[in-house]
Parts: sequence; C-alpha cells; structure tokens
Amino acid sequence: MIKANRVIKKYGEKKVVDDVSIDLPKGKFIAFIGSNGAGKSTLISIMSRILEKTSGNVSIDDKEILEWDNNNLSRRLSILNQSNYLNIRLTVRELVSFGRFPYSQDKLTDVDKKHVDDAIAYLELNEFENSYLDELSGGQRQMAYIAMVIAQDTEYVFLDEPLNNLDMKHSVQIMKALRKMVDELNKTIMVVIHDINFVSCYADYIVAMKKGKVIKEGKAEEIINKDVLSQVYGMDIDVQSINGKSICLYYS
Repeated sequence: MIKANRVIKKYGEKKVVDDVSIDLPKGKFIAFIGSNGAGKSTLISIMSRILEKTSGNVSIDDKEILEWDNNNLSRRLSILNQSNYLNIRLTVRELVSFGRFPYSQDKLTDVDKKHVDDAIAYLELNEFENSYLDELSGGQRQMAYIAMVIAQDTEYVFLDEPLNNLDMKHSVQIMKALRKMVDELNKTIMVVIHDINFVSCYADYIVAMKKGKVIKEGKAEEIINKDVLSQVYGMDIDVQSINGKSICLYYS
C-alpha cells in the first residue's frame, strides 16, 4: 500500500500540494483527476520519489520512501512522466528492454526477454518492434514507452497523462491494457488523466484534487456525480447512465 501523510510541496510561498493525506488501495485502477494546476502530477512525482517533498511523509508497504534503495524501489514501482525523450536512437524493442534494467543490469536473461515480448504483445506493437522511435507517430512512441513500463513488471505503476498524443483507438487500447494488468496481474495502477469518461469507465478508485488539496476520494461511483464534479471543475457536468456506465456530458 502507498500512503501519504500531510504531504506539502512548496515553491517559494506557493503550496502546489497542500497537506495531502491519502491511503491508496492495493490492486486497483486509481485515477487522479482535477483541473490544470490542481497538483496531481506533483503529488504522484512525490509519491514515486521523482520529486522531493517539502514536508510530510510517503510510505510504500509501510516503509518510508526515502529509506528504499534505488534498485529495490525500481522493482517495486515504475513511473512514466508526461515528457519522454531519450537522446539516443533506439528501436521499440530496445526501448522496452530498458524496463528490465533493475533486474538484468543490461544483460538480458531469457526471463527478461519474455517480459519484453509480453509487453510488446500487450500493446500490439509487434509490427513496429524493430522500427526506430523517430520513425513512429507520437501515439506509437507513447505506446512504446508504456510498454517499457509494463516490461518493468512492478507492483505499483504511475502514469502521468498516458493518453497524450493518442487517438481514440489507441487510448482505448491503453486503458484496456491497464485494466487487464489490474484484473489479471493484480497490479496497482495510478493514472493522472483528464478525460473523466475514461476514468468513469475504467477506474476503480478516484482521487479528485483542486488547488493542491484532495477534494474527495473514493470509489468511482462516489466521485462521478454532478455535485462532486462541480466542486472539482467549477462547472455543471451532466452525468447520464449509458449501457451501465456513467457518462459525463460537458460540451455544452
């Protein structure tokens, strides 16, 4: 389980994460929602030790995150940030293989290769596996980076806006793959995402943030309603049930 206790992150006098305490359930698809500047990406960067907190504490499986050594932490959690760029020319397979570094230290075993094969197949990237990243569309490159995270095979996975640059088909493909990882592999997936209809259809648990604070957290059906969404986004959002799913209408 990942816990945050009274976490604060300040830049100068501005609090971008303001006294946040949450316990994230294990083995669930968890979505962080909120407007731009709500503190979602900052919070998950702190919880994955990418960013240093100003105060408070974060623990992973009852151990303070700062006490984990890098290699063991890399086997426990993985993260994909919004901006992904490597200044070397790689094929998709080479990139995905980087996900096995905490285990192989750059000497891939048969087990490592199996994880790479499975990750590529998970996202249906086989036809591109020997293509160079700079030959692919932005969406295809994003899929390759997500496959790298899948190959890392960690219990906890943080994804910061993973649907960036993806069309509808690939967005659905990613969300289905993440849902499958939770259901079949018992992973805990934590995603910062703006499309609340994807959240409604795929997430188990939602953390709703505004101005650095957690407004409300709970099961998806507790968050995807007009009253809560109005608090979070400051606008009226009609919620209708379509084929058993709560669909948010916010275009008019």
